[in-house]
Amino acid sequence: MTIAKALRLAIAEEMRRDPTVICIGEDIGIPGGWGGAFTVTWGLEREFGLERIRNTPISEAGLIGAAIGAALAGLRPIADFQYSDFMFCAADQLINQAPKLCFMSGGRVRVPLVVRAPVGASTRGAQHAQCPEAWIVHTPGWKVAVPSTPYDAKGLLKAAVRDDNPVFIFEHKLLYGSSGARKEDNAVQVDEPVPDGDFVVPFGAAAIRRPGRHVTVVATHLMIYRSVQAAEELAQEGIELEVIDPRTLVPFDYDTVCESLGRTGRLMVVEEDTRRGGWGAEIVAEIVENHCDVLKAPPVRVATYDAPVAASPVMERFVVPGAARIAAAARAMLSA
Repeated sequence: MTIAKALRLAIAEEMRRDPTVICIGEDIGIPGGWGGAFTVTWGLEREFGLERIRNTPISEAGLIGAAIGAALAGLRPIADFQYSDFMFCAADQLINQAPKLCFMSGGRVRVPLVVRAPVGASTRGAQHAQCPEAWIVHTPGWKVAVPSTPYDAKGLLKAAVRDDNPVFIFEHKLLYGSSGARKEDNAVQVDEPVPDGDFVVPFGAAAIRRPGRHVTVVATHLMIYRSVQAAEELAQEGIELEVIDPRTLVPFDYDTVCESLGRTGRLMVVEEDTRRGGWGAEIVAEIVENHCDVLKAPPVRVATYDAPVAASPVMERFVVPGAARIAAAARAMLSA
């Protein structure tokens, strides 16, 4: 099962389980349509009808405002951005409303809202290529999930729907699956068995994608696969990277990272967001402030260069980290 299919299965199961769960977004409730920009809600309107698979105009502020209102009124909406870049059109709703209303009401109201947003560069240019997770990580009140496998996509989404807090789920465009109506030329085909039964993936529980003993690598989404690729290359040289997938950025599993650092003593954070002010900087700061005793060398960040992502495929490949740049950074750490 691909990530897109796993997300679709999770939504369908949660809508069958709980009649208050609805979907709201742009181009998601069109009979015979694609099911959103990346086919995640494809066909769901046939089972659940257009009352629960709600199509909206192209107005991000409108759809998130309506979703927040629905959550306050007792529903559990799953809101769908076509691209995460467009979330800034709904900045007031996402920064000043959804994550603050529970706090401002003294806990008298809840906002059980899930927001889904595709991230990552895919040769669509600077306004369709960003990874804005750090903006939401910075905002108290949100939980943030970053699934990179079909199993995690299903389990994290189901956990998010059942949470009484607002949850952002960032999904990478090149990991949805490389077949179907929205085939991506540079996609990574990620397939794995996903149980039909009910299960959730708990927030704040990282997964070790590849064990190693020389460098601890923390990465998300596409960067996990490129880090594993770099690790396989370096293994031929006797260098072992331990690749950790945090699965959620808020809450973040520092225990697993610190346990790994106890073995390796070296930390590398790999992210597709730009380096300046990224979520990786927060992880490094926390480790340096509170766990520097386990470090044998200064931490390293590998990230997209601090520039807009160009539409040119050649320039996109240059600014976004690849396996070669990750491997080079690891070699430099060990030779310092």
